[in-house]
Amino acid sequence: MIPSADSFLNQDFVIEEQTSQTYRMDLDQLNIRGMTDGQEAMKQLIYKILNTERYQYIIYSWNFGVEFIDLFGEPISFVLPEIKRRIIEALTFDSRIESVDNFEFEIGKGTVHTIFTAHTIFGDVQIETGVNI
Repeated sequence: MIPSADSFLNQDFVIEEQTSQTYRMDLDQLNIRGMTDGQEAMKQLIYKILNTERYQYIIYSWNFGVEFIDLFGEPISFVLPEIKRRIIEALTFDSRIESVDNFEFEIGKGTVHTIFTAHTIFGDVQIETGVNI
């Protein structure tokens, strides 16, 4: 017997918030040990998003990561506002990150060093990252 569509559509669904508990990455020792939660988990998530090129890895959704690869060789007047826009777009996709602001750029030879603040539900996180241009 095939279940009727009416019985399925009349069910109540409970949408649960995504937990921030995850495995702790120790980038200095290059290992994963223990668990982390809260603000430390958010720092780790932001690190992963900013170091994952969007559309390059089938393990991740197309909504995960940031698009920096096509900025290589572009004029700096185009690159700076694009870096800001793309970081905001990539990070605010996660509902636990409320906003991103306070961008500062330091232009070096072949790289743009970026410092910004991510406002999360666990508090503000100061982030530094580099983008090859």
